[in-house]
Amino acid sequence: MLPTTTLAGCRHCGHTLRGRSDKKFCDDQCRNAFNNERNSTRYALVRRVNAVLLRNRRILAALLEQQSETEVSREELLLHGFQFRYSTHHYQAQDGTHFQFCYDYGWCELLPERVLLVKRDALSRAIA
Repeated sequence: MLPTTTLAGCRHCGHTLRGRSDKKFCDDQCRNAFNNERNSTRYALVRRVNAVLLRNRRILAALLEQQSETEVSREELLLHGFQFRYSTHHYQAQDGTHFQFCYDYGWCELLPERVLLVKRDALSRAIA
């Protein structure tokens, strides 16, 4: 049996709804706007962190280009907007070398001002 027709208010704009008794929004636009507003604060931190991680990944990919590894200055990374405190995971090689990764691109601080950039697949081949 279908729900009966009743009058109610749209959860976003408040306009009177006509139609099914379980209808909550005027249309898709009101439903989307309501959910976007509700989720804008809930996931704001996650979106900001993901944006930083993706920017870090783009910087590493651009500096590596087609190479499997390269050495750059810490200053060069900072000039591109790289943020060292954000990474997706860490890896410690058998020799004790510590790598931090942004998805499939990683870095290892060699000296206070020199950084080794690597691709994860190249690192996997070197270990095997």
